[in-house]
Amino acid sequence: MTDDSRGGLLTLTTTDGVGLEAELRLPSSDQVAPVTGGVVLCHPHPQQGGSMDAGVVAELFRLLPDRGMAALRFNFRGVGRSGGVHGHGRAEAADVVAAVAALAERWPHRPLLLAGWSFGGDVSLAVTDERIDGWVGIAPPLMVLPPDELASAAGADARPTLLAVPEHDQIRPPAAATEATIGWSATTVRTVPGADHFLVGRAGVVADLVVGFAASFGAAGT
Repeated sequence: MTDDSRGGLLTLTTTDGVGLEAELRLPSSDQVAPVTGGVVLCHPHPQQGGSMDAGVVAELFRLLPDRGMAALRFNFRGVGRSGGVHGHGRAEAADVVAAVAALAERWPHRPLLLAGWSFGGDVSLAVTDERIDGWVGIAPPLMVLPPDELASAAGADARPTLLAVPEHDQIRPPAAATEATIGWSATTVRTVPGADHFLVGRAGVVADLVVGFAASFGAAGT
């Protein structure tokens, strides 16, 4: 793993030896926003044009450091300059763990959140690494992996989960997301008003939800 210690481009290596391209952005030392932890951002479906430069992921990567949160984004295996091949949501779990490890190593402030949009949301919800303090599923379809696998991962974990679901999501709207997660532990469904699955023009609303969720953990620590 190589990087600039204050951020910039990273190269991550997964436990199965795949190299991933990633980028880290830290809050500036002179900003007035309080430090509220850090977040790993996971992108949409690799076979449908998803990458770390896509839509909401790119916007959150831009917005969150100015609101006191370190942000790390990366390309799943087989995307961009990342090695390997698409793993249908299963092999990608190792990619997520590598990204979580990289952020935990570089940014001591808590909470450390794992957030993903669409495909990235489902993959994130299946990863229960001990370094994670909570999950944010952004328009998660809750079908990339079998629902029982998600229910037995983040859904069964005592650590909190926030699902940010677009009001007009074409795949899993708020009522359906609520129904699908009945019985999940410590899970809250929040509606993103006026948005569909692509969340065009609503990244600021999602950023507010992420920052508010991070702040609910209390003062960021080391």
